[in-house]
Amino acid sequence: MIDKSAFHSLSYGMYVIGTRFEGSDFGCVANTFAQVTSSPLQVSVALNKENATTAALRAAGRFTASCLSEDASMELIGTFGFHSSTELDKFAQHASSRDASGMPYVAEACCAWFSAKVTGELDLGTHVLFIGEVEESQKVEGAASPMTYSFYHQVKGGKTPPKASSYLGDEQPVPASASAGEGGEGESAAAPKVGWRCTICGYIEYVDELPDDFECPICGVGKEMFERVEL
Repeated sequence: MIDKSAFHSLSYGMYVIGTRFEGSDFGCVANTFAQVTSSPLQVSVALNKENATTAALRAAGRFTASCLSEDASMELIGTFGFHSSTELDKFAQHASSRDASGMPYVAEACCAWFSAKVTGELDLGTHVLFIGEVEESQKVEGAASPMTYSFYHQVKGGKTPPKASSYLGDEQPVPASASAGEGGEGESAAAPKVGWRCTICGYIEYVDELPDDFECPICGVGKEMFERVEL
């Protein structure tokens, strides 16, 4: 028997994987970046084969990993986690910089970044595991603590994309809490009794009805991708 809830006890971070190929930047969110050896310093990351970033990384042979801090906004995570690099220049939407080889990395809400040259890869069926030797790394002084995947779910109210390595297929996003005003319980009682949850990223809009032209502020999908939820 496999108890899928056991996988929720595994620890992950939140990273933006970046690369550049044929004059275009590519990037996506991953929670699988990790150090695998100390001599030489090697790291690994598993990416879905369907991601545009995966093909570009394989062709470029290099990648960066930006370690997101707890200050990272859902807009930043939404940009890299719920859009395609073939349709949006993701790094142009947020503060970014480049390593010595020209690979992009996130310079916004980032507590550390790494640059690696691919030394090997392993086909995992739906994903590819890339192994890279670190050529550059830097800790960002004064940055907030690294964001864990648990923090992303429980505090940010985020959802696991279907293409993520840790997607289990049956999880529900943690609803973001409606803020109570200075009136305390009195204002809470007056809050909307229903909301609309994005089935893609988990964002909740606290209104009775969504306008026809509504778009998710996190991942950009339309009203048709929202589901009504009781609060």
